[in-house]
Amino acid sequence: MKVLIIGSGGREHALAWKCAQDDIVKHVFVCPGNAGTHLEDKVSNIELNLNEFSSIEKFCLEEKVELVIIGPEQPLVDGLTDFLQSKNIKTFGPSKNAAQLEGSKTFSKDFFVKYNIPTAKYKSFDNFESSLEYLNEISFPTVVKADGLAAGKGVIICQTSKEAIKALDSIFNDKAFGTAGNRVVIEEFLEGEEASFIAVVSKDKIIPLATSQDHKAVGDGDFGLNTGGMGAYSPAPIVTEEIHKKILNEVMYPTMNGLINEGSPYLGFLYAGLMIKDNEIKVLEFNCRFGDPETQPILLRLNSSLVELCKAAIDDELDTYSIQWTEKHSCGVVIASEGYPEDYESNKKVSIKENNIKDSKLFHAGTKYENETVLTSGGRVFCATALGSDLKDAQKNAYNLVNNVEFDGAFFRKDIGFKGIK
Repeated sequence: MKVLIIGSGGREHALAWKCAQDDIVKHVFVCPGNAGTHLEDKVSNIELNLNEFSSIEKFCLEEKVELVIIGPEQPLVDGLTDFLQSKNIKTFGPSKNAAQLEGSKTFSKDFFVKYNIPTAKYKSFDNFESSLEYLNEISFPTVVKADGLAAGKGVIICQTSKEAIKALDSIFNDKAFGTAGNRVVIEEFLEGEEASFIAVVSKDKIIPLATSQDHKAVGDGDFGLNTGGMGAYSPAPIVTEEIHKKILNEVMYPTMNGLINEGSPYLGFLYAGLMIKDNEIKVLEFNCRFGDPETQPILLRLNSSLVELCKAAIDDELDTYSIQWTEKHSCGVVIASEGYPEDYESNKKVSIKENNIKDSKLFHAGTKYENETVLTSGGRVFCATALGSDLKDAQKNAYNLVNNVEFDGAFFRKDIGFKGIK
């Protein structure tokens, strides 16, 4: 069979790499892909206009593509799944309506309240003046969020009223996040330890994936600006067996059943970003896709077929699929461009040494392939990912892999996984 993956980042390289390992898969297409997917066996990049759904349909029919997996959030929110499924093309990803869980923070917060899903107190605003007035009613620190999609960067933690005013001014008046900031959510600041809980959901069936923890801040020790993620590891020890049950019963099942009740049953990866403190959980946000960089360490641990998992979900046969994991731990370290998550330069020539590290994989994210050369093309450029007998071992192997990569202005956090190593 042939598979088409939509997207261009590290998540999509990991998805393509994992699909290509399956014996039943003849070829994997990635649109638009990156240098890593270009260089992968059984994988090729294609150029299609993702805003013209009919061109994707035409390609799938011509190439006899039997499975489409949508990686990033924007095509999901735009309704690509709905369109392809209406053309009888098997597509793994939520509907446009269900994807509003990520597409609008106001929608998701209202949904949490409606279905008694634990979350931070909040209020939503569509103008600068009323949001300013609200600052007089709350304590600090607080969190200001752009309502729409902002590539993981629309969240600003404000320690003081002055910082909150600056954030709101930047979003509403300077249009820092474009139309994503036409509404904002101001919510209480939650303390604790974050975890990523990702599951495959198909209507009323759910298979939890391996737990993980992302590192959002740009600097060591979780300091600095928020990013799309600077690294991740799996499993996350903060998610104990007890917490795991709580997440399923208090967050995942109520969300799944709530969407059925709303007439938008879910299909795809469902990602709950959680804050955990004193054995209590609260939802920070939902993503309607696999997380990046969580995908990379999680898929490195997956022993069973990703293709069969997606097919079982689409065919409403999730209860027939048996998921299998290695007991090894994994760690993924993002190598980024100098200046990220703010302005950075691209087109830097990349030098990559041969990888002799067992059970490791260098996933490309912001790269392109020109004239037989790998060049940088994004803020997050690679995710060096490795397995180990425990997290400390996986961390050591991942950082050894990081040392195989060189380009002008490359930087990375030096403490990915630190919370999981006791």
